[in-house]
Amino acid sequence: MRGRAGAEQGGGSKATSEYLTFRLGAEEYGIDILRVQEIRSYEEPTRIANSPNFIKGVVNLRGVIVPVVDLRIKLGCESVEYNGFTVVIVLNVKGRVVGAVVDSVSDVLELAKDQINQAPEMSTTVDTTFITGIASVGERMLILMDIESLMSSADMGLIDATVA
Repeated sequence: MRGRAGAEQGGGSKATSEYLTFRLGAEEYGIDILRVQEIRSYEEPTRIANSPNFIKGVVNLRGVIVPVVDLRIKLGCESVEYNGFTVVIVLNVKGRVVGAVVDSVSDVLELAKDQINQAPEMSTTVDTTFITGIASVGERMLILMDIESLMSSADMGLIDATVA
């Protein structure tokens, strides 16, 4: 809290954004809170034949059929364990409702622009275009991601790229 109080005293008009933070394996991620519709406990979805392994299936959410993506599998976490902490973050991405399975939800953080560092350039075949920055919050390193960009990527096949 000390850092936040200091930031407020330093000028007061810094642009901030709120992020929902969650864990995937040992890493902590943050997504724009405005994309989050709700957080639900994990329930086994109905599997869809021939879908990629990271698409767990679909669930009926108050009459809306929602595809469920396991971000742990999609982002290559070593172990994927379903337990009492496993949750589904229900997102609104380009007008479509999508569920994202994560290990656990941590909290909501307000970050000033100057707390966010640019994501490092990596010369690998790994797609990191959805990573928007890295934030240091105390002892925590937070990987900020553009969940809309990730969920609407062509390999996900969930959202038509022509939808604005």
